[in-house]
This record gives sequence, C-alpha cells and structure tokens, in this order.
Amino acid sequence: MTLANGELFPTITASRVGGGEMTVPLDLWSHWSVLLFYRGHWCPFCRQQLLDFQQAQEQFQSLNVQVVALSVDPLEQAQQTVERHRLTFPVLYGLDAHHVARQIGAFINEQPLSLQATGFVLQPDGTIAVAVYSSGAIGRLNAADTVKFIKYMQQKIHERVK
Repeated sequence: MTLANGELFPTITASRVGGGEMTVPLDLWSHWSVLLFYRGHWCPFCRQQLLDFQQAQEQFQSLNVQVVALSVDPLEQAQQTVERHRLTFPVLYGLDAHHVARQIGAFINEQPLSLQATGFVLQPDGTIAVAVYSSGAIGRLNAADTVKFIKYMQQKIHERVK
C-alpha cells in the first residue's frame, strides 16, 4: 500500500555510513527533508540521482532541507558509494527490502534484492508533501524539480501564515 500526501511518514531506523544510526522522520523533525530510497551501488540511474542531489546540496541547505539516501546495500558498498560521489548527506544502509516495502509501499526488485527507486519530500512535521514511486530503474525525484517544489511549498505556507 502506497503512502499518500499528508500522511505521517513511518518510523525507520537504520545504520548510517560513518557510524551511528538515524531514525527518520524523527531525526529530521523541524526540517524539510528528502528521502531517496535507491536500488543499490550497482544501479547507474541511482548513482546519477545521488550525484544530482549532491551537486544541489548548497540549494537544499539554503532552504534548510536535509537529504537522506537509504538502501539495502551492506556497509562496504554504501561506503564506496559515499566515497565515489563524495556524498555529504547521510546515507543509511542495510535496510530489509521486504519490511521497508511493506512500510512505505515501495516496489521490490528480487534479483538483486533491492527496493525500487522511491522518493519522499517530508514537511517539518514528518508528513508527506509528495511521494514518487518507481516500478523500475527510471521515474524518480530529481534535484531541480525538488528544489522548485520545496520553494513553492515553503512560500505557500508562508503566505497562509500572514
């Protein structure tokens, strides 16, 4: 079952490249955030998406947005992905594909076992502003559209507060 806009994102705790654990959405509270569930280190489309979001990090930081990438990759492969692309945002690894798919409604790839690309933009209260589900290698969030969407949403909220 997919998650809908306005729903609270379910709690997921995973190990973080570099040490420690991270719990989303709790550790992102009070920030806009982007969660990128990617297929794995072996996927060229995923690597390009992660690089795209890394290259836009200054824009995300200026909007007070935290980007987090998550996958089923083991530590060694997740670490290689971080090093290869010089990723500065948190990368979580070792997810249980079937468990997480049930939580968030992601499609699964059985060989190799992984989650298909799935992306979420979360509001500061942990609710979903937008969800993007892919059943294959393509069809995913990109940095430019995500920046524009978050700017639009932040402006819309700001106007309602006035």
